Amino acid sequence: QVQLVESGGGLVQAGGSLRLSCAASGRTSSLFRTGWFRQAPGKEREFVAAMIWSGGSTYYADSVKGRFTISRGNAKDTVYLQMNRLKPEDMAVYHCATGRAESFDYWGQGNQVTVSS
Repeated sequence: QVQLVESGGGLVQAGGSLRLSCAASGRTSSLFRTGWFRQAPGKEREFVAAMIWSGGSTYYADSVKGRFTISRGNAKDTVYLQMNRLKPEDMAVYHCATGRAESFDYWGQGNQVTVSS
């Protein structure tokens, strides 16, 4: 089992920045990738960004490309999502997720990001 603990959400004005953290613990060896997803009220969950642990390749949803950056922290098994130039449409509950293959099998509890216009 893998446990994911997220932190860093909150309230920010449009145009501002926030950084989300996702710390993994438990059986973290051989994890394939860690990603961030978000879900706004009344909408389906959508992919935001992901990083492949081996090699560090990253990929992003078009809606956040150039504004959000996913990165690995110095602490083992920690992933960050730096969110810049936030827009009201970025407001959602953000979850990190990870897994050992193509699927995301483990999920964090979610962190609210609120962007005021």
